[in-house]
Amino acid sequence: MKLQIIDRDDQYVLNHCTKYLARDTADRRHDFGQYGPDDSRATWCEAWRFPVIDTHADAAAPSEAGYAFNDVTFVYDGRATKPATVAVLGTFGPLHAPEPLRPLLFAGEPTGFFAVTVRVPKGQVHHYQYAVDDRYQLDPVNPQRAVLDNGRTWSRFFTDACAVPLALNRAERDVLGRLVQHLLPFRLEENRRFIRGVYESLDRAGRGEAFPLAYQLDDEVGTVNYIDKLISRQEQHHAVDYRICLRIIGDLIRSRAGGTDPAVASAELYAELYRQMETERVDGWDHSRYQSPRYFLLLLRRHAMTGAFVHPKHGGNSGAAGWMYLESRFRDSAGATLFDWRRALESPLGHNTDYRG
Repeated sequence: MKLQIIDRDDQYVLNHCTKYLARDTADRRHDFGQYGPDDSRATWCEAWRFPVIDTHADAAAPSEAGYAFNDVTFVYDGRATKPATVAVLGTFGPLHAPEPLRPLLFAGEPTGFFAVTVRVPKGQVHHYQYAVDDRYQLDPVNPQRAVLDNGRTWSRFFTDACAVPLALNRAERDVLGRLVQHLLPFRLEENRRFIRGVYESLDRAGRGEAFPLAYQLDDEVGTVNYIDKLISRQEQHHAVDYRICLRIIGDLIRSRAGGTDPAVASAELYAELYRQMETERVDGWDHSRYQSPRYFLLLLRRHAMTGAFVHPKHGGNSGAAGWMYLESRFRDSAGATLFDWRRALESPLGHNTDYRG
């Protein structure tokens, strides 16, 4: 696999380092229970932003040419250890040939940071390690880690529009899908027909041309996938909330449905469960495992609504179906849409010729 190196200048990388890693504070303001007492990531602002996953754009080419790729920038903070060499190897490139990171300069002087930017297709998950003075180690900044089949732990990242399950297993995703369907406006039959029409109106070739990264899901328009990615990266500290509560809810629905699989239990059972969760009075809820069912319901509502209408690159709003719903629903007296999202986005989703994001 040939690795394509992208030329990102030092200032681009240092802007990220200054904003997130080089802040003049040692307060543990970014620890929500996911870090140990001696983990320096608790003092860094949004450590999950590394490696930097950004748009790939060639100024000399149309935006469609780079839409299927991300620029991934690996950053190593060597200010304390001052290594002589730093390289990165991972599943995004040849595992036998680590790619060197270059020292970053500011005003001609070394900053202690090292970086390299590579082009990686969207929709993928990769694992990597750093070689620091020829000794392999995990990325000390990135909170994402995964234990591979051989028992070894590697750092992990995923690119935009990734649909590979990361945080939740199949049973958990099934229960989450039923919960999300009840929360979103698409559960109404009229709206369900609209969403199905969005997907069914595009054949395989049409989807590939109009929305290259769209994948067809059910009425939750990719929201389950969005939540899975959210709790794998920026809200990783909420992964435990989902694992505990989805297990409790699955057991409750199964018990109330006489042993029926929660994935196919009736909508009425979920509606009743919602009503009970709102009042904190859920018959059979194990408060020793999770104290407040209402807290989880509010967390789920926030994530579900965001996932339904977020930019598709974040894993939700599959095929821009959520935006199409808003486009059709909100119109002025003349019938023109009040939500013309295509004006704000570049091809292939929209027709804005200035924006590349």
